[in-house]
Amino acid sequence: MEKTWLKSYPKGVPAEIDYKQYRSLVHLMEESFRKYASRNAFVCMDKFMTYAELDDYSKKLGAWLQNKGLKKGARVAVMMPNVLQYPVAIAGVLRAGYTVVNVNPLYTPRELEHQLNDSGAEAIIILENFATTLEHVIKKTKVKHVVVASMGEMLGGVKGMLVNFVVRNVKKMVPAFSLPGAVRFKQVLSEGARMTLKPVDLKHDDVAFLQYTGGTTGVSKGATLLHRNVIANVLQNDAWAQPALQKEPKIDPLTIVCALPLYHIFALTACFLMGTRWGALNILIPNPRDIPGFVKELGKYKFNLLPAVNTLYNGLLNNPDFAKLDFSYLKVCNGGGMAVQQTVAEKWLKVTGCPIVEGYGLSETSPSATINPADATEFSGAIGLPIPSTEIAILDDDGKPVPLGHPGEIAIRGPQVMAGYWNRPDETAKVMTPDGFFKSGDVGIMDDRGFVKIVDRKKDMILVSGFNVYPNEIEGVVAAHPGVLECACIGVPDANSGEAVKLFVVRKDPSLTVDQLMSYCKEQFTGYKKPKYIEFRDELPKTNVGKILRRELRDEKKAA
Repeated sequence: MEKTWLKSYPKGVPAEIDYKQYRSLVHLMEESFRKYASRNAFVCMDKFMTYAELDDYSKKLGAWLQNKGLKKGARVAVMMPNVLQYPVAIAGVLRAGYTVVNVNPLYTPRELEHQLNDSGAEAIIILENFATTLEHVIKKTKVKHVVVASMGEMLGGVKGMLVNFVVRNVKKMVPAFSLPGAVRFKQVLSEGARMTLKPVDLKHDDVAFLQYTGGTTGVSKGATLLHRNVIANVLQNDAWAQPALQKEPKIDPLTIVCALPLYHIFALTACFLMGTRWGALNILIPNPRDIPGFVKELGKYKFNLLPAVNTLYNGLLNNPDFAKLDFSYLKVCNGGGMAVQQTVAEKWLKVTGCPIVEGYGLSETSPSATINPADATEFSGAIGLPIPSTEIAILDDDGKPVPLGHPGEIAIRGPQVMAGYWNRPDETAKVMTPDGFFKSGDVGIMDDRGFVKIVDRKKDMILVSGFNVYPNEIEGVVAAHPGVLECACIGVPDANSGEAVKLFVVRKDPSLTVDQLMSYCKEQFTGYKKPKYIEFRDELPKTNVGKILRRELRDEKKAA
């Protein structure tokens, strides 16, 4: 296919990357552990961990897991927020020759049971705050080995004990649990110090991660990410970021703000793996929902990269202390996970002087597929260009490419595309074309420069009297109203038009009325796009990454 987008590439960005330069993801990580041994790799609650310490701790954890008799390729679940044990767990599991199954720590017992059983996980590393969830389901799973971590144990000395005391006894954040045979994380490191990590011959086609996805469309499925998929995406992102990173003043080592949860593919790649690649320091934020606490933490560092979703950027902008921070060292702000709204992007640029560079990807693509140029200076509304070694096709309902400028389903082909859904050949067949393209389920348009713009999710499209209404458009315009903090739009059944547009709004201005907002919408939209119903809410349902869940709003309407 003709790669229209290459003519729009920033200077110095290659058309292709070579993932074969690394035998495995472990090869890539261990190179950085040696190269940047003396540098700080992570900091959490003022406690720093160097790359040498990450190397040492992960060896000990890996050796301990191997000593339990787990065979190569065994699945090990990790269920924690952003604490220092998380990078140790990821590196240790991979170095031992196993597969990481990232688990949302806020899962209900039902959700956890499904993921553990679907993945066939035999071990789990879990923060004690969530151990009661595991207790409810462990007997119905194959999990034989449990490692329990605590918030304070890696912080050392008096501080660690104090943090654990406050978390357990003052804030009551650790419900009582009983997991006979469970071993404490620190004990695992102590026992692992007396063991030897046996090198494992990992290859490109070995499974590195099972990233569960599709919970918003039905039963959650594991995207099978091979070592080569993840290596490729690290190298693709590295190449793409260089135009911004090479701008003066050049900064080394870099500092990355890791507020997105590491169990999510966006943070896993953009923070942990990219940080390791660059020898950067990652600032781990265990609870980004505590915006005042998050802003206070940011004030301690000269940070250079801040990947986030639209709602997190918006939350920071609405904190009065955020604008007082020093942004003079900020080089790259990546937006993904959901559409970045123009009003948020424009305000962010005004406050920080650094544009939000929007990208697009999915768990199934490790995740990056398209990104706007890293040296962009303004918001474009597009999701960018296909990154190196990536092809994007826009397909009609019959799977045939549509002409440039016409909407169709975005399909992605490249070395970062998953091997398929774990043990789901039927689901895999639904999304993979015979010639290797992954069908995203998103409707997009590519222009003659190769830039792609999302129109919407296929399933989110609203059909009003035969006309297509795309929620992204409605939400983007409504979010620009000065009285609106957040909004979401869904289709609801309507006797006259088949479907009608319903808008859910969180107000910034408590005095905003339905009539005022309706008048605004009447000015902004043609008749069929105008919301028929507006409902004010105190908050909107979101994933833990901050992505607004239209599905939950739709499900409420069905149940009503």
